Amino acid sequence: MKTTTALGVLAGLTATLAAAQLMAAAPAEIAQREYEEVLALTPNLENGRQAYLTCAVCHRPEGWGSPDGSYPQIAGQWRTVIIKQLADVRARNRDNPLMYPFSVPRILGGPQQIADVAAYLAQLPMTPHNGWGPGTDLEHGRALYQANCAECHGDNGWGNEPDHMPAVAGQHFLYLMRQFDSIRTGRRKNSDPEMVKQIEGFSPRDQAAVLDYTARLRPPPEKLARDGWLNPDFPNYVRPPMPEPPPIPAMPEPPPMPKFPEPPRPGEFPSF
Repeated sequence: MKTTTALGVLAGLTATLAAAQLMAAAPAEIAQREYEEVLALTPNLENGRQAYLTCAVCHRPEGWGSPDGSYPQIAGQWRTVIIKQLADVRARNRDNPLMYPFSVPRILGGPQQIADVAAYLAQLPMTPHNGWGPGTDLEHGRALYQANCAECHGDNGWGNEPDHMPAVAGQHFLYLMRQFDSIRTGRRKNSDPEMVKQIEGFSPRDQAAVLDYTARLRPPPEKLARDGWLNPDFPNYVRPPMPEPPPIPAMPEPPPMPKFPEPPRPGEFPSF
């Protein structure tokens, strides 16, 4: 009897210690643990459809977000990226006050539900009509993308699944602009430190140009929905009108350098 009681006390102390260690862990550690746990699970697409009901309120049944930048396109995104971002939001390793209440286990569910909804989203077709920028500085944007972004996100913007590197092709321009600002200012805590250093010197013109170019990169043809496609998994869903993005002014060209008069040649006097 005493042995049984002692074992029970020991088990209780062990559980309490484990809970205390989890609470003391940094948000990034907690998120990484959940990420690894979710990756080890086998997803169920039907359960993913059910779990996505919570997400469809903002991201729409098609997962296409909104061109005004309020919500990203998440249809067709790599499942590793979706899992990583959900785990980070839940662990407060990424601050997203609007999304956090919908991501907590009490609403979305546990690791299995994350695995299910990520797999469901990854197989949804993407909108062929994502939001673009003004289109006036694309050559400058192309050069900046190739020099700064292609190594991680790929020449075509398709990202990298094993490294949970997001696909950025086909993403809404205004959403990219908002996230770029959050990354550069440190508000997005789960950003790659190398990227933060890489973009800290970008001017407003650089930012608009490279993200306009990025938004115009095309996903693989087989990942794009046909015109007029609606998600058949939500046949009775009432879709309110999509908010219109605000007009996007073109970024002004930098002013030309002032021209100074040629210096006088030897033996000549300057004219006044």
